[in-house]
Amino acid sequence: MGVSEETTTGVHRLYVMEKEGALLFPAVNVNDSVTKSKFDNLYGCKHSLSDGIMRATDVMMAGKKAVICGYGDVGKGCAAAMRSQGSVVYVTEIDPICALQACMEGYTVTTLEEVVGVADIFITTTGNKGILMADTMQKMKNNAIVGNIGHFDNEIDMDGLMKITKRTNIKPQVDKFTFEHGAGVIVLAEGRLLNLGCATGHPSFVMSCSFTNQVLAQIELWNERDSGKYARGKVYVLPKVLDEKVARLHLPSLGAKLTTLSKEQSDYVGIPVDGPYKPDTYRY
Repeated sequence: MGVSEETTTGVHRLYVMEKEGALLFPAVNVNDSVTKSKFDNLYGCKHSLSDGIMRATDVMMAGKKAVICGYGDVGKGCAAAMRSQGSVVYVTEIDPICALQACMEGYTVTTLEEVVGVADIFITTTGNKGILMADTMQKMKNNAIVGNIGHFDNEIDMDGLMKITKRTNIKPQVDKFTFEHGAGVIVLAEGRLLNLGCATGHPSFVMSCSFTNQVLAQIELWNERDSGKYARGKVYVLPKVLDEKVARLHLPSLGAKLTTLSKEQSDYVGIPVDGPYKPDTYRY
């Protein structure tokens, strides 16, 4: 049949396997379904980042300077979360398009080197490794809060940090790492996903969107198992009509009512009355 993969990191691995010819089955990239990436990644992280930081530290985030490393869907949600709490938000980003988006939202886009000594909270959201290195953390303010909501604990250089600091456990999932010069940083969830380590992750509603994508992907793979639609060794995204179905299933619980195209309107724009309403290239 095949597999369906939900996470950004897992999907990246699938595409690497596809490129190398190592993928032995068809795979559906659920992460890039609109009803996953634009909801779970964005709105889920917007909720659970604040929840995790507050449960772990009880810090007042209003007035604090927060650095969000990365401005993809996760970073967008995290930046919005910190701004909603009254923080002054800085964004670091390698992609000029994402950087421009951050600028247009009113965030200051800069480099880590520019803000490392003045910011109070640092959050990694990139899905890459080596974002906050030990020598960088050594330059941070005393009691700067460091957390990761991107992927594995190698976004933050935990191995390097442990070699040059004294670790003091403050409470479960909250540790202070003190440098030789006396200052230290507070690391959440040992550098792992802080919204899971320090809180309970994303709310059930947004996870329902993601898991519905998974269920529909598995049903699609099963129904098309003999049709040749999904070839071995290839990665696919969920068909747009199923992506829209996920949204359609969740609207009633929010009390939303959809407008319906008339036959004349449908014919005029060349869009079926029941969808799909957007081409695969549409950017929501």
